[in-house]
Amino acid sequence: MQHHFKDLVKKLQRYEIEIRTAVHSHMHGNYHSIFKGSGIEFSDIRQYQYGDDIRSIDWKVTAKGHGTYIKLFQEDKEQDVIFLIDLSKSMKIGSLERSKEQIIKEIAGILMLSAVKEGSEIGLIGFSSEKEIYLPPSKGLKHAYLLLHRLFYHNTRSNHTNINQALNYTLSVVKRKSVIILISDFIDTNYEKNLQVISNYHDLVLIHVQDQRENNIPAMGIIPLKDVETGKTLWVNSSSDIFRKNMTYRHKNIREGIAYFSKTNEANYTFIQTNEDYRKNLIELFRVRNFHKKRVRH
Repeated sequence: MQHHFKDLVKKLQRYEIEIRTAVHSHMHGNYHSIFKGSGIEFSDIRQYQYGDDIRSIDWKVTAKGHGTYIKLFQEDKEQDVIFLIDLSKSMKIGSLERSKEQIIKEIAGILMLSAVKEGSEIGLIGFSSEKEIYLPPSKGLKHAYLLLHRLFYHNTRSNHTNINQALNYTLSVVKRKSVIILISDFIDTNYEKNLQVISNYHDLVLIHVQDQRENNIPAMGIIPLKDVETGKTLWVNSSSDIFRKNMTYRHKNIREGIAYFSKTNEANYTFIQTNEDYRKNLIELFRVRNFHKKRVRH
């Protein structure tokens, strides 16, 4: 097991370096860490002095008639990075090497290694329909290895998923503004309200992983489909147009819903299928977040 873990860490470290190198070359020297927060935070006020930027004047305070005041800002750098990882049984769909579970854990591992390299404190919340893992934020590579080990060797207790409960738990334990990276297949309902609250208080990144077979079941006539979360087996006509359209519509609906939420709530979103090379998606995610940060700064 230890030998396997070392090989896994080496692979993730190699991928992390590849992604970082690609992002640096794309950004032409304008690279900023995606883990350093979303730009500029309001800090304090002081009286206006000759030479100050008039765009920084705090008109509300100035209107009170006690002199002209300007807002002081500081770069919001010290943000924790919290990984909120879906460990429910539906993650086991796919081939052993390319299951949703494996891909989700690898993506989380790469981002963890990247975050600690940038000096961020990282924490881990693993969930199913209950809290599976909670490791509070801390710094350093040793801590990242601890999180990786717990993530890759955890045996999920519950068969079910409850994203809403996981978001609720996150809100209860994560008090300071953080980068929240939620990685899931998002096959659940009634979690949008808490997702909205998270996006209001934190810097939210949504990584949506899907197995291509969920959306494209081969037409093989009457076949048994087992729901890994309930344990029930349903016999379905996989050649039926209605069945195939329903499956496609369901997953398309989830994807479009999360993409729309991200767009309207200034969250970052990326969609990854298990048969794809997810490194391309992560490079794009870094690029988009870097672009956004530069725009906020200026």
